[in-house]
Amino acid sequence: MKPAEPVGRLGDVLLGAVGACGIDLGGDEQAEVADARSRLGLPDSRKACVVLVDGLGWYNLTDCSDRAPFLTGADRLRALQATFPTTTATNVTYLGTGREGGRTRMLGYTVRGERGGLVNLVSWNGGADPHEWQQIPTVFERLDRSGRLAVSVGPWRFADSGLTRAALRGGEYTPAQSLSERVDAALRELRDPQVDVVYLYWGDLDAIGHRNGWRCPEWAEALTILDQELARLARMLPPGTLMQVTADHGMVDVPVADRTDIAADERLHRDVDLVGGEPRAVHLYCRPGSAEEVATRWRDTLGDLTTVITRAELIDSGLIGPVSAGVRETVGDVVVIANGTHAVVDSRSQSESSLALVGMHGALTLAEVTVPLVTVQA
Repeated sequence: MKPAEPVGRLGDVLLGAVGACGIDLGGDEQAEVADARSRLGLPDSRKACVVLVDGLGWYNLTDCSDRAPFLTGADRLRALQATFPTTTATNVTYLGTGREGGRTRMLGYTVRGERGGLVNLVSWNGGADPHEWQQIPTVFERLDRSGRLAVSVGPWRFADSGLTRAALRGGEYTPAQSLSERVDAALRELRDPQVDVVYLYWGDLDAIGHRNGWRCPEWAEALTILDQELARLARMLPPGTLMQVTADHGMVDVPVADRTDIAADERLHRDVDLVGGEPRAVHLYCRPGSAEEVATRWRDTLGDLTTVITRAELIDSGLIGPVSAGVRETVGDVVVIANGTHAVVDSRSQSESSLALVGMHGALTLAEVTVPLVTVQA
């Protein structure tokens, strides 16, 4: 398949929607909004609905285009670039703030916290306060300061979750469970004259892909249902509403034979005090003064299976955007990025269920980095 050419970045989506709705955030922020809208080529709109489908990469979607005639329809589908690491906490926050992980401190599934242990940035285990950890104002907070209203639609358990408070705080939250219920809730909110922007989250594709791989029949069936419900949402949008559908990352299936277990090789866990991140984007927190030696040992051991870089090399690469001073120590001393379909697991700390996952993400393959942008104007 011909590689997709991204028209913009995932961080442009909510900001661009604000611009399309003619909402003035004031000052320098308005120039940022205008630039995001221009990159995405969004039309004038009265209000906006942004749908994020967890785990629906551009290549995953287009490889199953027969299952998604609405999402892949002519002139609707374009491509965007997510940010590294290609994982939910990082990219939902990228969407919600317009800022990459180097500013938001949302740099993986798990990262080292201020107390020395791991902080889980999805379940938010580890004791960190979301408001203190992620201090960049969200787009919803900026809307609220301007007297405008955004509403998130998602499951009950996310209403006050750490990730919601880190990435999407500042708006109201309407809980709904099934996909059809979330579509109905989004339509109700869009009909409210006081509501300017509605955000709808759907996570089943990601969950199925993790368990069984994104090429399994269940994944294709879930995509068909998603396509039908989003087509219904598009048909019933109030006049003048902009609808954008995107994702936080794509996914690759990882064969069991293509995995390295840190626990099984002393060369890999020597001098490593803590292992964070995820199997395709690993943060290694090393014994003081040993990072260069650890990086060299990992390169020699794994060869072309991974790309191994130090903290300084990652920051200099620009992969996580500009890096704030308080964020540097959150990055691993050594960062291991999986190539191809490889993964690095750690049976000392991972559960049996996590070790059994088939679909994974986090790295820099086109399948993980490239996400869809489907645009509909009612």
